[in-house]
Order: sequence, then C-alpha cells, then structure tokens
Amino acid sequence: MYIQDQLSIGDLDDEHLSYFNALGVDSIHLELRGGPAAKGRRGSTGSANTSLAQDLKAGKDCTEAFEQAREKVEAHGMKLNNIFMPAWEEITLAEADMDEKIGHWCAMLESLGRAGIPCVGWNFKPMGNFRTTADIGRGGVQYSTFDYAEFDKNRPTPHEPPVDEAQMWQHMEKFLKAAVPTAEKAGVRMALHPDDPPIPEPLGGVAQICSTLEQFRKTFFELAPSGNNGMLFCQGCMTELLGPEKIYDAIAEMASKGVIAWVHFRNVRGQLPRFTEVFMDEGEVDMRRAMEVYRDNGFNGPFMMDHTPKMPEGYDNMHGKAYAIGYIRALIKMVYG
Repeated sequence: MYIQDQLSIGDLDDEHLSYFNALGVDSIHLELRGGPAAKGRRGSTGSANTSLAQDLKAGKDCTEAFEQAREKVEAHGMKLNNIFMPAWEEITLAEADMDEKIGHWCAMLESLGRAGIPCVGWNFKPMGNFRTTADIGRGGVQYSTFDYAEFDKNRPTPHEPPVDEAQMWQHMEKFLKAAVPTAEKAGVRMALHPDDPPIPEPLGGVAQICSTLEQFRKTFFELAPSGNNGMLFCQGCMTELLGPEKIYDAIAEMASKGVIAWVHFRNVRGQLPRFTEVFMDEGEVDMRRAMEVYRDNGFNGPFMMDHTPKMPEGYDNMHGKAYAIGYIRALIKMVYG
C-alpha cells in the first residue's frame, strides 16, 4: 500500500524531498534523463562534466552517485525504489556497438545492486512517445492527447532504414538474455513500461513491440522468465489500448502472476484511436474498483501518479501531483484499510 512519485535528478534536493515527504510519499522514482552536469564522479576520466545518464551509457561505475542519491532520499524518510533509464538506441536498433552498450547496461545493474537500489524502470521504444494537439479541460488545464487521425496527417520523419517487428524481437531477445541474468545476480528488478501510445505498428519507422498484452506475455514468460523481469504496469497505456471495461482483467492477470513491479495509476477518457489523459476522478476507469483488483490479486504497491494535466498559468505540475497523491492515499485507506 505504498505511494511513489517521480523526481528528476536535477530536482533531487531538500526542498523537493521535503515536499514529497509532507504529502505522504513513500518512495521515489528517480528520472535520470536531463540531469545536470557533475564533476569528479568516481569512475570518470579527465575533467569533463557529464550527466549521470551519460556516465552510465559510457559504462562508468556510478555506484557512489547512486549511494549518494539513496542516502539523500532516505534522509527525508523515504526510499529510493528505482531509477528510470530507457534502453539506449544502440541496443534497441542493434547498432554496431550494441554488445558494448549491453555490457554497460549490465554494469549499471551491478552498480544499482551495490548501492541498494532495487529496481530500474525502462522502455524499448527508440522513437519515443507520440502526442497530438492537447484537449482543454476543467479550469483551462491541458490534457495530454493522442488522436490517430491527426497524427496520421503529420507523421514524424521515419527512422531509416525501417525496422520491422521480427528485427525488434531479435534485438529484445538478445538484450534480455544478457541483462536479466545480470539483474538476478545484482538483486535488481527490471520493470518494462509499455509503448505510448500502445499501438503495435511502426509509428515512426520502427515497429513497436511493447504495446499489447500478447507482446508482454512473450517478453515476460517466453523470452526471459524471471522474477527480475517485470512490468511497470501503466494503467493509462493499457486502458488506452483495451478500453475501460477490459482493464480490470488485464490488472488481474498481471498482478496474479507477480509481474507488476509498480503501477502508473492513471485515468483516461477514450481509447485508441483517440484518448486524453485526465484527472483521476473524471476518466472512464473506476479507480477504486481498479485498486481493489490489484489488492485481490496480491499487489500492494507502489502506486504512482504518471502524468498530471498541465495546470493553468502560474501553477506548476507539483499542484497536480499533490492532487493525485491525495487521491491515491484516500483510495488506499478505503481499499487496503
């Protein structure tokens, strides 16, 4: 029955951590992308400033930096549950240095294990996320929106050469065969996030293979079955794909099989080919019923707000986070007691 929230490494400071602690957050999801430059980190060479994410991709030993981050979070009464790192393009697209970068990923897992950080969230979508013009919601907030018809009229420049589904599965299998045994030895759990939007087709010239439940079953139960190969269950993405009536069965399946590492507890309105990400109380999923299904199938958290609507001018996303965290806490009290 835990609550987690995301914090960028650039905001890993006393002010933000005190704020989350005050709201009752139990654990932190540390986003490494876009972090500040750092000098003198153990394992670095020369005097160049690099971000932690760059150091990891270069294969450097970042144990000390991870330990410092964990200790900073723990000093505020919370747990550093995971970092988030997308699988690098050299891996997902099988570039010439794929083997080297897989080795660096394994080194990252070993550093996490030594530092006492139990999980890493990741994705396998080199073309990133796709969105279209935002819908406007109550109070003038902007909802993150995807409209396939609009997207189709103005598609991004596709990757060249195109990468088909069979190739992407080859890349995924090679990666998992190396990374999952290392994760097991390091005591670190990998948690895979779905494609966003979860459309099993090449939206940007590269096939998406982390969209459907069938694809996730292959990843978790066929390619690399392991307790260290789990899912970051994005309830929003899965609802966008399946619709509000079928999401409860998907929750039950993955929770009962022990695959879910943590949940992006998000509500949406509509489903593919068009959806909007809305406040938790105004979407089409019964969030209390959803949490009851997690509970009844053995999942005890963490529950984590994923995206919050963009607030009106003069307010930042911390206001949206506060609303979502309070909403989740109230549901936990009702559902778990």
